[in-house]
Amino acid sequence: MSNLDREPVPSVCGGRGFVVAEPVRELLSPRRVRLGESTEVRRLLPNLGRRMVGAWCFVDHYGPDDIADEPGMQVPPHPHMGLQTVSWLHEGEVLHRDSTGSLRTIRPRQLGLMTSGRAISHSEESPRPHQRFLHGAQLWVALPDTHRHVEPHFEHHPELPVVTAPGLRATLILGEVDGARSPGTTYTPIVGADLALSRGADVRLPLDPDFEYAVLAMSGESRVDDVPVLPGSMLYLGCGRTELPLRAESDAGLMLLGGEPFAEELVMWWNFIGRSAEDIVQARRDWMEGRRFGEVQGYDGAPLPAPELPAVPLKPRGSRR
Repeated sequence: MSNLDREPVPSVCGGRGFVVAEPVRELLSPRRVRLGESTEVRRLLPNLGRRMVGAWCFVDHYGPDDIADEPGMQVPPHPHMGLQTVSWLHEGEVLHRDSTGSLRTIRPRQLGLMTSGRAISHSEESPRPHQRFLHGAQLWVALPDTHRHVEPHFEHHPELPVVTAPGLRATLILGEVDGARSPGTTYTPIVGADLALSRGADVRLPLDPDFEYAVLAMSGESRVDDVPVLPGSMLYLGCGRTELPLRAESDAGLMLLGGEPFAEELVMWWNFIGRSAEDIVQARRDWMEGRRFGEVQGYDGAPLPAPELPAVPLKPRGSRR
């Protein structure tokens, strides 16, 4: 799932000036966004006050949606540059196609990781026929300047390392937790983990004090550092933590997102991340004129046209508005 907003607001993010250097408990409420006819997402990043968590710069939570009699996810071919997309499911399936020729079906707790680098285009759709329920998250990771022009590629990792403790099963999406490391390619110090908690679980998860963190609630009732976090909301935790207390009032699903604070300032508009307004203007022109981003083969439908650029100047900024 990508940013299909036809009037996207420029997001200026990155830089360490607004990173909280100590533990905090900042609850972020989502913005509801319609994607197509049958899918609504809860957008947690970029948020009104906070744009990034480490290199994580975009987070959508969707479902669980009953799509038995609906087309489900139908995202036509569209472009990306300067970022990685992370597709993560708890229920359902998503068929990924991209301009490098990749064709993969992503299933629950399998990692679909697309590195756009200099330019890529892809589509995402629910298979036909498809399962009744769709529930997951779509996330973006900003690429640092030294790697933002790498060759585009897609990785599918159906098997991922797992860390367990009484009442906890943590699946490594990216980076490392408690000695286990994901096979997904990373370009900045970062971590992402799916946390499945059993009812009554009361555990402490080890953290890196140099990272900033946030927790996205996917399902169930849980308390993160004694703060109730409801599904579809995110708790920003700041830096300086060596462990994170977690308690489950019911069976619950969470996503832990973290990383070294992202030092560079960015411009993010629609599905592009650049360093200047000129980067974004050129990317839009290239997409609309059929250059650079390649072609997605096999999708039954036309690619998405880019929205009109905003009248306001696009300027790079830090990770908080």
